[in-house]
Amino acid sequence: MKQAIQKGRSIIFIAFLLFIWELIVRLADIPHWLLPSPSAILTEGIRSYETFMPHAFATVQLALLGLTIGICCGLAVAVLLHRFSFIRELFYPILIMSQNVPILVLAPLLIIWFGFGLLPKLIIICLVCFFPIVIAAMDGFRQTSPELKHYFEMIGATKAQTFWKLEWPFAYPSIFSGIKIAATYSVMGAVIAEWLGAKKGIGVYMTLAQSSFRTDRVFVAILAIICLSLVLFSAIRLLEKIIVKGRGFHVKRSKY
Repeated sequence: MKQAIQKGRSIIFIAFLLFIWELIVRLADIPHWLLPSPSAILTEGIRSYETFMPHAFATVQLALLGLTIGICCGLAVAVLLHRFSFIRELFYPILIMSQNVPILVLAPLLIIWFGFGLLPKLIIICLVCFFPIVIAAMDGFRQTSPELKHYFEMIGATKAQTFWKLEWPFAYPSIFSGIKIAATYSVMGAVIAEWLGAKKGIGVYMTLAQSSFRTDRVFVAILAIICLSLVLFSAIRLLEKIIVKGRGFHVKRSKY
């Protein structure tokens, strides 16, 4: 009941902001190409539904594929860095430094190296999704209860058994927190990848709208990106409830 009330307040506040936006645009008589009203954006979204949906489906497919690869790579690297201290000492600083390189700067190099195909786009999405998953998973492994680890040592469990039977399931809440962040980033990464060269996608749709000063279509694309990110976030959150709570772990470390 409390969550329903909080969500209701959020919806009402968003509706109030949209009303203020609509009112300002109409009273100030702002040109349509400069800042369209919410009603104009909604009308354009309905009008261009059939044209826009193929672009949306292309972005969803690209984002899901990149997110899946990013999750697999991120978890694999997190396990390696956690299990082998010498690998962590060598590569963890490089991992941190890699996040200081902007994707928009790296993207043209990926096109030069790998062309305009699917591979550079997937690399961009993986780079966007990779870091939060690695950091969240490693934090989850480190936060394993020392008492439980000591108990596993007492009963003669190997390091591999301790990891897979204790540290890995104990890190589920943290891992899912990283995946939820990565899921929202994956759509943004897909759009950025499409800006670099694609036949269809929300990024292509947005570029065409910008070049023709169709600001209402740009806002339609932005709204679609937000909705897709929320849907992916909600799907991962539902999966988290099924897996984590289904295995008897109570999520306390993350509010998200």
